Amino acid sequence: MAAKNGSKAGFTVPGLSLEDGHKVANILQDRLHALNDLQLTLKHAHWNVVGRDFIGVHEMLDPQIELVRAMIDETAERMATMGVAPNGLAGALVKARGWDDYDIGRATTTEHLAALDVVYNGVVSSHREAIETVGELDPIAEDMLISQTGQLELFQWFMRSHLESVDGQLSDAGAKTEKDAAAQAK
Repeated sequence: MAAKNGSKAGFTVPGLSLEDGHKVANILQDRLHALNDLQLTLKHAHWNVVGRDFIGVHEMLDPQIELVRAMIDETAERMATMGVAPNGLAGALVKARGWDDYDIGRATTTEHLAALDVVYNGVVSSHREAIETVGELDPIAEDMLISQTGQLELFQWFMRSHLESVDGQLSDAGAKTEKDAAAQAK
């Protein structure tokens, strides 16, 4: 049955029940919010990073932003294919998210990279959780999320390479918030 507000169609992809198709799409909506927030956060850091290695970090962020934007589009289109209208509006993101805004403004490259490491921890972990749930229902969405997670983990490695000591320790190890990570890595 289609929702009265038109957010869900009375169909999904062949081979899935309507209920399972909409369940997968609802999980993807959460991923869409996380990816939208990530690309905005990365762009914010791109504009506000200063200090040593500025240009390297500034230029490292743009390709990540573009690839995350492509993930957003891919996720939204999968949702639409499954008969659920994707919601990419900022108000919906803020209302639905379970995390706070990025707390770092103008800061050094090390501070932003440490804070972004914490952001990536959250996005990658929640993507992996979504893979587990979606994998039981829809191998196409699972494959999409696996591919995205691989790219996100690669991006996180790029950032961590700036934070890692020769003996393999991260300067932000154990930090739970962006502010704590930035202060610890400073």
